[in-house]
Amino acid sequence: MTTDNRNTLFSPLTLPTPDGTGLKLRNRTILSPMCQYSVDKMDGVATDWHLQHYGAIAAGGFGLLTVESTGVSPVGRISPRDLGMYSDEQEDAHRHLVSLIHSQGAAAAVQLNHAGGRASGKPWMPGSHGGSEPIEEGGWQTVGMTDQSIAKGYQPTTKLDKTGIKQIVSDFAEAAGRADAAGYDAIQIHAAHGYLLHQSLSPLTNTRTDEYGGNIENRARLICEVVDAVREVWPNSKPLGIRISATDWVEDGLDIETTARLMRELVKHHGINWVDVSSGGLVNTPLQPSGPGFHALLGAQMKQALADTDAIVSVVGGISSPEQAETMLRTHQVDAVSIGRAAMRNPHWPAMAAASLGVPREANPAAVQYWRAEW
Repeated sequence: MTTDNRNTLFSPLTLPTPDGTGLKLRNRTILSPMCQYSVDKMDGVATDWHLQHYGAIAAGGFGLLTVESTGVSPVGRISPRDLGMYSDEQEDAHRHLVSLIHSQGAAAAVQLNHAGGRASGKPWMPGSHGGSEPIEEGGWQTVGMTDQSIAKGYQPTTKLDKTGIKQIVSDFAEAAGRADAAGYDAIQIHAAHGYLLHQSLSPLTNTRTDEYGGNIENRARLICEVVDAVREVWPNSKPLGIRISATDWVEDGLDIETTARLMRELVKHHGINWVDVSSGGLVNTPLQPSGPGFHALLGAQMKQALADTDAIVSVVGGISSPEQAETMLRTHQVDAVSIGRAAMRNPHWPAMAAASLGVPREANPAAVQYWRAEW
């Protein structure tokens, strides 16, 4: 893979696709999906806030924007104020959002998710303390792999039977079809941070004794079925990604070796082209690290495990320094970096980073309307 001699962060990157065409990104900065909790009508439809939020970030020079967690069904949303992809009105709003992102030269991905036992949560906003949103305030009865509470403050779930599981697989496929119709260039399936697919995969929360529980092959069955169903309707000209919690940071939980083996299986036999590496989110533990680039080692281990494939590996977590991001890429730890909180603080993070790394002014990825900013 060729890179610019001046830097790697602002060299082009191609996300592979089954048909070989690939999705070319202008650089290796990816907006990490970050819930905005801004659907005031609680109907899953994107609002003016989403347009200005993603429009500003696209104008700031990112190569790929990953739109926040988008529920594949009403009961799959993280909170009542989250986006959805299960109605015509939602699809139309996403189409407008994608058009705006494309107009600024960036590619657009959407993160499809079912939150399982962590659905119907309180929005992570000032004054919110987590846990389930009461039904009288817009919440609902959640579903999950078991009938237990998934975390402190969350109500017990209704255990999914096999019919319910098949419906969720179908919901992901329908949402993928709508994402294609809305014009998205890529999908990221959310299998991290304590949501349903992570709940299914981790032995800490999946205590089922049927074919969806027990050994790792059974616990991974739901993820494989979801990926297969999405890939079946998602065009072979478009990349399919997945976000994974590489480890639970708890003894007897998921570890990087287990998730790396699963990712190899998904890449080699189920059509995954892009793996975004995160960790944790299922249980509170003092073992989970934090700080600048704290997932870099996990990303490097994942990249090594996929070295004989063409899959792209990105990593999220505490990345805010351009020099740090450049080092992670130059040393081949990962292929791209996912920027989250730093992008909320500064939607023009790529433009700032390009200037910091000495990218010529005429090659800065910021919108031309900001030429006078003299990045």
